Amino acid sequence: MHEMGIVLHLAKTLDETAKEEQLQKIGKVVLQVGEVSGIMTDLFCEAWDYFKGRYPVLRESELVLEQIPAVTWCNSCKSEYETVRYGKECPYCHSGETWLLQGNECVIKEIEAE
Repeated sequence: MHEMGIVLHLAKTLDETAKEEQLQKIGKVVLQVGEVSGIMTDLFCEAWDYFKGRYPVLRESELVLEQIPAVTWCNSCKSEYETVRYGKECPYCHSGETWLLQGNECVIKEIEAE
């Protein structure tokens, strides 16, 4: 389960940031998660609840997940399309010369702190 590793890294990063910025408490963390990142959000939230208890600055924090839609680019016809709906083959020209533009990332968007 890679969710545990990602959450542990996130918690450590937030803890270090709080120390550097002399923050007492982080109230909310908004995390953007790509639609095809492979992150199972229910497991991610469970891991967050576990690890936030190990870091005093995160103990009362809320995790908000926002989904980034997966979008693929076709190099043949220069079009963008929905990755999940159409997969690797371009729905316009049926080329396989495609690559993912967005949707596999995991990004800290916002931190509310005191």
